[in-house]
Amino acid sequence: MSSKYPEIRTVAVRIFTDKPVRKTPYQVKGVMMNQFPDEEIVPMLDGSYRQKFLYPRVQVKILNEQIYIVGINEGVDSIKAIAKKMDFLDFGNITFQILDNEIEEHQNRFQPVSKLIRYRFVTPWVALNQTTGYRYRNLNNADRVNFLNRLLGQNIVFMAREMGMELEENIFTKVTLSSLFPRQVDENNWGAFDGEFRANFVLPNYLGIGNGITRGYGTLFGLFNPELFSFNEGDLQELEAKATKESNNEQTTIAESDLQEIDVEKVPRPKKVPGKDLVPTKRSKKVLSEEFEIEEDETIAYQTNVARKKKATYKPKKRGKKIKKDSSNINYNSEEYHKKQHTL
Repeated sequence: MSSKYPEIRTVAVRIFTDKPVRKTPYQVKGVMMNQFPDEEIVPMLDGSYRQKFLYPRVQVKILNEQIYIVGINEGVDSIKAIAKKMDFLDFGNITFQILDNEIEEHQNRFQPVSKLIRYRFVTPWVALNQTTGYRYRNLNNADRVNFLNRLLGQNIVFMAREMGMELEENIFTKVTLSSLFPRQVDENNWGAFDGEFRANFVLPNYLGIGNGITRGYGTLFGLFNPELFSFNEGDLQELEAKATKESNNEQTTIAESDLQEIDVEKVPRPKKVPGKDLVPTKRSKKVLSEEFEIEEDETIAYQTNVARKKKATYKPKKRGKKIKKDSSNINYNSEEYHKKQHTL
């Protein structure tokens, strides 16, 4: 591991309960905030740090009907603190007793390396938002998979910058997907994919990448079969041949990208900058915004043109008068609350 980059702390806590957990990450977060309102983890969950941290420092997952709480850097200590205090989680209609937890903590699992490491998405990877989805639909299949691969590499660069890293090495990525037809998730028309990827970057298990991270999407798991990697063209060709052979042995492989180099200097900075005022949206205050616009300038130009057209033809709809509700009486397990969290 390189010593020229800061050590990034990561933690993953696996919660063992007396019953299978068939809840959403939002429902789990709601109960945690309700039961532990004074804990340091609450602002990490309720959106208070939305402008300070563009990438969520605390992430809740439901994997195999078990709760995982994943943290990076500023989120680590708050997760460890609450893990010691959780004896049960009361959802109103059901209570889960906490039997035990398993903590996996590291200080060197987030940095570039000289090898390609293989990862698999254990929850759908939401690669496309509305803007990138438009561009994707106008590409042929060969270009589509490479477009997705480039988005993946750009997101790794974005995450590194969020952790205070200014990368000196370029990022290499290669994505393998089970389908090029995106699955629509939620009401945002986000496009999700299943598959795996390789990158010359160490990422901790269960961390999220892409859009919808706070909803549990884009959760990755390292297969830890690193391959020899160098910047020699001959070695790259050998790696390409080996990766192709492996993929041919896997029946689920439908689309595979080229091994692409992401020039870190050409990856645009996110448009949402901490400290700057954002245009108010209809999103819940309890959710971090995750549509990171780090695409090329032509994407931004397209988005601007569409916005202008919409502005010229927009007619406001009449809405009923809204009644403010006391947040202290929210039922985090109710259907109303669940739908509210998923209309973001």
